Amino acid sequence: MGIEVRSVYKRFGAFTAVNGVSVDIKDGEFFVMLGPSGCGKTTTLRMIAGLELPSDGQIKINGRDVTYEEPRHRDIAMAFQDYGLYPHLSVFQNIEFPLKVRKIAEGERRKKVHATAEKLGIAEYLNRKPGQISGGQRQRVSLARALVRNPRVFLMDEPLSNLDAKLRATMRTEIKKLVTSLGITTVYVTHDQIEAMSMADRIAVMRKGDMVQVATPLEIYDRPRTEFVADFIGSPPMNLFPAHFDRKKGIAASVQPFADSLSGEVADKASSFADAQGQFFVGVRPEHLLIVGDGAEGAASASVDFVEPLGQTTNVYVDCGGHKFIVVTDRTEARVGDVVGVLVAPGKSRLVAPN
Repeated sequence: MGIEVRSVYKRFGAFTAVNGVSVDIKDGEFFVMLGPSGCGKTTTLRMIAGLELPSDGQIKINGRDVTYEEPRHRDIAMAFQDYGLYPHLSVFQNIEFPLKVRKIAEGERRKKVHATAEKLGIAEYLNRKPGQISGGQRQRVSLARALVRNPRVFLMDEPLSNLDAKLRATMRTEIKKLVTSLGITTVYVTHDQIEAMSMADRIAVMRKGDMVQVATPLEIYDRPRTEFVADFIGSPPMNLFPAHFDRKKGIAASVQPFADSLSGEVADKASSFADAQGQFFVGVRPEHLLIVGDGAEGAASASVDFVEPLGQTTNVYVDCGGHKFIVVTDRTEARVGDVVGVLVAPGKSRLVAPN
């Protein structure tokens, strides 16, 4: 069941929380809205759910206009950061609750609860109270309660935020496998880029109420369109080198510190990325910079400021004539104070528009 969001605004007095967002979410897609706190992602989710009404715009689910319909008529289910479980009810009763509200027959309720609990690996906890199980198990119960009635759309608002890092990694895999197997259209809100990159079919990166880029995870990582996306996605983030395009002459100024190696690539495409003043960036992911001997052909000379060994990889912080950036490499012999050469891997520079 697809979702269409058309020119949707949400205003709170003079403040615009969501600024004319438009997006089509495909039937069965796992769609993630990613961004920092206050970017409008949860407000957008709440409007899809019917918990907030848009100030302007239209929302359709399965081709039907639901912009002003109550949540109960939208055939959706939600899971939140807070599990929202009833502490006085057993796990079984919590999962069963939405089926009782819909007056499903007792035998059918029991069958659905057991089947859903088996899928989520919580069947052995059905007789316990929420206070008697772990945080990860409570989150599974919350998901089971949302999924037990086979909703057409599943909305999740930061459901893993209360879990520790190891459990979050496990739950990421479980959630994606589960909703994919069920074929449920899913909209997932998070500020965590790892969750977004590992779970999404497509990501909408949000900033100040706008969807600044909507694309697959790898496309967003490889070709961020704006300065914000380049800096927000990736750890360490993309290195951004300021550049300038002369619109009168139709040429791009050299990009320091890699003027010789990048000028040709930059000149061909700069006009579509530069702002009104001609400013833009050349971006290079840290893993696409290569440390070579100082003086190597085409290499920029840089001094090593800091070396951060992480086991499998090493982050090397360098200074090249006042341009500070990060190189991600394998284990390296480079030490603080060394002078090294840095090259851009062929074809790995990207043009990036200012915010």
